[in-house]
Amino acid sequence: MQKNRKFMAGLALSLLFGASAAVAQDIKIAHVYDKTGVLEAYAKQTQTGLLMGLEYATNGTMMVNGHKIVLVEKDTQGKPDVAKSQLASAYADDKVALAIGPTSSGAALAMLPVAEEYKKILLVEPAVADSITGDKWNRFIFRTGRNSSQDAISNAVALDKAGVNIATLAQDYAFGKDFVKAFRGAIKNAKLVHEEYLPATTTDFTAGAQRIFDKLKDLKGRKIIFINWAGGGNPFKIADLNPGRYGIEIATGGNILPALAAYKAFPGLEGAAYYYYEIPKNPVNKWLVAEHQKRFNTPPDFFTAGGMSAGMAVVEALKKTKGDASTEKLIATMEGMSFETPKGKMTFRKEDHQAMQPMYHFKIKVDPKVAWAIPELVREIPISEMQIPITNKR
Repeated sequence: MQKNRKFMAGLALSLLFGASAAVAQDIKIAHVYDKTGVLEAYAKQTQTGLLMGLEYATNGTMMVNGHKIVLVEKDTQGKPDVAKSQLASAYADDKVALAIGPTSSGAALAMLPVAEEYKKILLVEPAVADSITGDKWNRFIFRTGRNSSQDAISNAVALDKAGVNIATLAQDYAFGKDFVKAFRGAIKNAKLVHEEYLPATTTDFTAGAQRIFDKLKDLKGRKIIFINWAGGGNPFKIADLNPGRYGIEIATGGNILPALAAYKAFPGLEGAAYYYYEIPKNPVNKWLVAEHQKRFNTPPDFFTAGGMSAGMAVVEALKKTKGDASTEKLIATMEGMSFETPKGKMTFRKEDHQAMQPMYHFKIKVDPKVAWAIPELVREIPISEMQIPITNKR
């Protein structure tokens, strides 16, 4: 009897310690992103925003339901093959519960099958190619970043009017091609008369610009070159070729602050943006702007807000699961889940796990005291006005 009581007491103590150990188990998350390479500037912003999002959502504790969140960093170098191996390493060697990233759409597309193979979530931020949550998608993929259709449809709000002729200038890979495909599908009243694709490494845009001029110059009505570009090179230098002599305007979407400096040559330029720090009015963005200014002496940028959104989405999901980071529990929780971000509320669409989110119609204002052009808000484009197609094969 005595031995039995001792055994039961020991078993109870063992179970207690076992339960405590389980509660204290870390939740490891990988950030697999383009830490080096042509998109390094964007990736650095995402990393900063991710850390600030985790901080904000956990009230500075980096804990959820007694579990410590541990972030593991992996560098894709912007290369699809490296991205694929780094994600596999994060799942297999680092034993992460889920991963976030990357920046490049090409890298993201290479990573999708890895998430499916390991049956672990990949939360895509900020790669935008439609195919990520479209025909290349699998059920382990979620995305807080906007997709090309959201960019394209919101920009169509500003430009899609009768009598408008548009030529696009984009990069010759998934990022550019998916955007133009979605842009083309969203245009109902204007005419898309030419699509120009150039290598992502292009620095001399003269030949491409001349082909566009030849397509637009003799047309009647408003004539616009819509530029969709990311990373190196400066396609806005086509303004040096004086498209205005043909009555041709430049248009584009939003971008990071250094890139917005080039917009100063185009006062009145219209388009639609994913984010600009002065536009959203909500407590999350107020905190982000104030804290980023205090810590880095600059306002938060385009991809900083995206990184913060990803961090807040993960914490919201873990709060709802009470710290259970098992894949199936997270998928069931995140499908249809709404969460707060610097842009306001986002919701993961059940059908393809794409985050539905508002966009911002802007018009460029130039202030000589500000180093970049200011995208002044014309109006917020709500989720209800953007019919984002579902193109996956679920």
